[in-house]
Amino acid sequence: MPSGAAVVDFGVFPGTAQASVDVAGQGSILASSIVESWIDLAASSDHSADEHQVESYEISAGKIVAGTGFTIFMEARAPGTRLYGKFNVWWAWA
Repeated sequence: MPSGAAVVDFGVFPGTAQASVDVAGQGSILASSIVESWIDLAASSDHSADEHQVESYEISAGKIVAGTGFTIFMEARAPGTRLYGKFNVWWAWA
């Protein structure tokens, strides 16, 4: 099962409600592959490990491009809320 890490960047404060990162270089990924993503509880350049854990967000992966890669999506959970800075994420696909 291929796996790795990525960074989702919401930009500088006050940030935005949605952000994504493309994970490329996945030459053997198929359109039918199952992709997963989850938060990495490790400090980034903008947030402590604790902030990674307590922020209110949704994280998902999809938009597979066969032979290329996929996209990880994050968005603020509460309506009208924005996130800012960089969040560490892990991903895997099968």
